[in-house]
Amino acid sequence: MDNLLALSALILLGWFWLDSLRAREIATGIGRAACERRNLQFLDQTVSLYRLGVRRRADRLRWRRVYRFDFSEEGVGRHTGYLILVGLELEELTLGLPQHPSDA
Repeated sequence: MDNLLALSALILLGWFWLDSLRAREIATGIGRAACERRNLQFLDQTVSLYRLGVRRRADRLRWRRVYRFDFSEEGVGRHTGYLILVGLELEELTLGLPQHPSDA
């Protein structure tokens, strides 16, 4: 019985790790695309997990992941953007800059 419990825990941990890798790839693509649309430089070519939680959506519990990434305007300065994924779907993207016509 203990072996079955340990095996189940390992399978669950493996699933969470693979799901997290997939979510990070999606978040990186979203951050990169948002920067390209605004003619910004996507710095470090990656996102980092900032916060992890749970959110109920459509009567199901989903992981809510907040990622942060850095970008630059015209190569000057470093700004931080945030994006929120619920499951593998984008909930919010914030660059902290004034609205741009392509964002509408």
